[in-house]
Amino acid sequence: MEPNVRFWITECQVQEAWKRSLSTVHPDNSKLIPGPFRPAALLPFTAPMVFLSMLPVKSLKSMILPQVSFYTYSTVFNIVNGNASYDRRPHESILLGAGVIASSTFFGLFPRLLQVRFSLNSILSRNVIPVIILAQLSGMNVVASRSLEPLRGIEVMDKEGSVIGYSRKAGTKVGGRTTWSCKLLAFWAKN
Repeated sequence: MEPNVRFWITECQVQEAWKRSLSTVHPDNSKLIPGPFRPAALLPFTAPMVFLSMLPVKSLKSMILPQVSFYTYSTVFNIVNGNASYDRRPHESILLGAGVIASSTFFGLFPRLLQVRFSLNSILSRNVIPVIILAQLSGMNVVASRSLEPLRGIEVMDKEGSVIGYSRKAGTKVGGRTTWSCKLLAFWAKN
């Protein structure tokens, strides 16, 4: 084999390995992200849950289970992939996650409960309002599950990678951008 071809093959392998490491290793603490919570797994896991949560309501269980599973997965995904540069205690994450799951599920069920209670069958109440509420709740899920970032700040580094301090403003900015991307993903997954 020619040296140029060998170099090119090695370079391609290095680039492929780099891409894989970016999607499987947490950027803040270099720990391996569990498979179901990697960014590439978000859409395959959430699309069926969103679809099931938008189906017509047959029973209370068929209404609650998809909502609980969707918001549980979303909350755990947001906590696992959130910023790890501040000291986070396990009980804080568990209590925060449980609260976010409970409140998101309650507010996600609200339009369905109104449909059942008042027998609303218009296209607006069946299709449009639940999608808008789902997109808003997905954004609020991110804000709530990553709410410690703006409070405690995230690490700010110089060019060499040395930590020079913590920034609450950077934590707020990161949370806002993540919120908008989750809202758009939830809206896109339904359509």
